Amino acid sequence: MKPVQMISSYKRAVHDLLQNRYLNAVTIITIALSILIVGAFALFFINANDVMQSWKKGIRIMVYLKPNIPSLEVKRLQDKIQLMYGVQSIQFIAKDVALKRLRGEMRRQSSIFENLRENPLPDAFEVRMIASSQTEEKVEILARQLELLAWVDEVEYGQKWLGRFENIFNLFRLAGLALGSLIFLAIIFIVSNTIRLVLYSRREEVEIMRLVGAADRFIKAPFFIEGLIQGALGAIIGLGGLFVTFLIVISKVEEGFAAVLLNIRFLPPWLFFGIILCSMIVGWLGCYLSLKQHLKA
Repeated sequence: MKPVQMISSYKRAVHDLLQNRYLNAVTIITIALSILIVGAFALFFINANDVMQSWKKGIRIMVYLKPNIPSLEVKRLQDKIQLMYGVQSIQFIAKDVALKRLRGEMRRQSSIFENLRENPLPDAFEVRMIASSQTEEKVEILARQLELLAWVDEVEYGQKWLGRFENIFNLFRLAGLALGSLIFLAIIFIVSNTIRLVLYSRREEVEIMRLVGAADRFIKAPFFIEGLIQGALGAIIGLGGLFVTFLIVISKVEEGFAAVLLNIRFLPPWLFFGIILCSMIVGWLGCYLSLKQHLKA
């Protein structure tokens, strides 16, 4: 299509959007709400996946020791654990060091420590496993061996919790994909009906253009542009609303205990622009189906 024809098509598309502003506004808002829901699911999956990956980088077993353990026994116990199968590294964390770390990580909740008369934390070993041993069965075997050692009070690890969380995460992923597919089908249906109503209001104009020999491509171009604009505006508004909600939630999280455990991030740029592009394609597809049916009739 020639540049002059392209400019004319853009002008006609914008004119149609403004002339049917209420109908198009409803369509754009519906698309925005749909994108908001899809974006929220994507945001959840990204951050949940980050949490799982950080756990999988190195399974950590915390070995809490009984009170008043002699320093000589600490050294012997550390050497014994280091020789166990599957252990990559071991680090002794004195209770004073653990309390100092906790104070640093929970600076926003410093009032909790104001009336603390004695250190409630035990001495502990932080045990990290090699990659080949990071399975639920091998972690459990090592944890049982550690529990049988002298001076060991308690052994704690998160492998079971991680397995359950991963199953729930996969279930949510399937639900998100199904919901996303239904939402995009709904967007196609909404855009298709909007374009059909616009075509109906301009049926006489379209018929005259066809009688005077206007090509179908020239007639269709403004409607395709209109569908693309609807998809783009809906996606931008929806993602904008998601970003504002994200900022509100993250400000609340930073004030609570979850800030110590979570590092929540927004959608990466490639996914942000990918959602906008997909929304535009869906808008174009809805327009295509409507035009194909209408012009054939």
